[in-house]
Amino acid sequence: MTGWSIREGNRDDIPALLELWRIAGSVPTPSDHSDSLATLVEHDPRALLVAESDGTLVGSIIAAWDGWRGSFHRLAVQRGCRRRGLATELVRIGEARLRDRGAVRLAAIVARDEEAALEFWAAQGYRFQPDHLRFTSDRG
Repeated sequence: MTGWSIREGNRDDIPALLELWRIAGSVPTPSDHSDSLATLVEHDPRALLVAESDGTLVGSIIAAWDGWRGSFHRLAVQRGCRRRGLATELVRIGEARLRDRGAVRLAAIVARDEEAALEFWAAQGYRFQPDHLRFTSDRG
């Protein structure tokens, strides 16, 4: 038994989701607020996956699909639930959803200094691309 269940996230999950990201150690970005997450859930209800245990959110991943490629954002697992397969299960469900939508290439967005995350994604079969950089603009 895993001790959790995974489902699509919804608007009601947003406050707990932001708290999960905070306690999991995620560095906040300008889009990490209630309004942008509500827009995500409205725009693509299948993108946000959350894991619950005893009524508490203990994990999340955003499996984003832009019609061309799939990308993963905000994989987070509560510290007490780590190293039990939850992150891998979230990724596998996200991968299946993205492939069902037509994605042939998947990418994970990971901070360069997050060693545990880099090791996790490599263990999942993802390759680091040192020749690619990401540019962003916070123009909201």
